[in-house]
Amino acid sequence: MARIAYVNGRYLPHRQAMVHIEDRGYQFADGVYEVIAIHKGRFLGEKGHMDRLEHSLNELSITAPLARKPMMHILREVVRKNRVYHGLVYMQITRGVAARDHPFPAKCVSSMVVTAVKRPPIDKKQLLAGISVISTPDLRWKRRDIKSISLLPNVLGKQKAIDEGSQEAWLFDEDGYVTEGTATNAWIVTKESELITRDISENILNGITRLAIIEAAKEKNIPVIERRFTIAEARKAREAFISSSNAHVKAVTCIDNEIIGEGQAGELTVRLLDIYMDFIEKVGGPQYAGKWN
Repeated sequence: MARIAYVNGRYLPHRQAMVHIEDRGYQFADGVYEVIAIHKGRFLGEKGHMDRLEHSLNELSITAPLARKPMMHILREVVRKNRVYHGLVYMQITRGVAARDHPFPAKCVSSMVVTAVKRPPIDKKQLLAGISVISTPDLRWKRRDIKSISLLPNVLGKQKAIDEGSQEAWLFDEDGYVTEGTATNAWIVTKESELITRDISENILNGITRLAIIEAAKEKNIPVIERRFTIAEARKAREAFISSSNAHVKAVTCIDNEIIGEGQAGELTVRLLDIYMDFIEKVGGPQYAGKWN
């Protein structure tokens, strides 16, 4: 079956889907996006993703092309048309089409593209197998709380990791503190059993899976400390893992060629994956109503 995409009011075969060459997303990366995981046909963290999308649009003064309810109808229709039971749905909204010029155009209708892709069901064994990460300077702009489509620094970091035989790169700021991964949030468990992830600010993207883990952990009376930590501290951690809509809870067993803990998924990481899975089965996602930066 051919894949189906949505582009500005039309459902089209994926190969025929296209945008105008003067779309400001193409010209200036003037747009935002969201990626929502589909698990057993269910959207994970739907409210959080849509709330964050609204934050991103507002921060860039981009008018949403549709209200939330019809927008969600389109996402569900794309998922249905592509018969995605496990996978991801991707939505991109740009400021729209206008003659190339840096200032916001006086009259511009925002553009919206939606695609969906199938993925294998969540495989706990694969998530706990352990990946290696490298560290690299964070070259991104200063408004990382906005889920911008301008991802070139992320691409460069990810490629550097792959070139060095790793699967992800943890980015660090000018003071040596980890911000996040190129496409994930970063977590460590200290030798004192503290579960730590970076506190939210304009320095990181507040991940929806990150929020789900925090909410699920607190339900089980597992305290989560939101604070900065350095690459040096991460290398000495007892456990480490990453989180995202695609990675869920994925163990990290090596940072910059240094083995973490015993070189396998740690006890708390294994427990958190179980807790997270129970949480998404019952609730579907975080009930977050806080700030995004």
